[in-house]
Amino acid sequence: MHKVPQLLTLMGAACALNIPLGYLRQSCRKFSLGWFFYVHISIPIIIVLRIKTGLSWHVIPLTLASTIGGQIVGGRLKRKRNNVG
Repeated sequence: MHKVPQLLTLMGAACALNIPLGYLRQSCRKFSLGWFFYVHISIPIIIVLRIKTGLSWHVIPLTLASTIGGQIVGGRLKRKRNNVG
């Protein structure tokens, strides 16, 4: 229970880090090298942050969900911007 603030911070960082990556990913052809790069580049950073905060591997599903959420938000922002502007 004492690690909840660290977990929430890590989840927020994972989501925030992936919003711009999802935005950039949206302009790449699906499954291209660029697409693959933008989807996966944040993973090592999040792993380092998880280890530095002392959180176990049990929180990986939560950080992965936050990462995917950030990618989705970033992609939607890009699509919305392209449709409006």
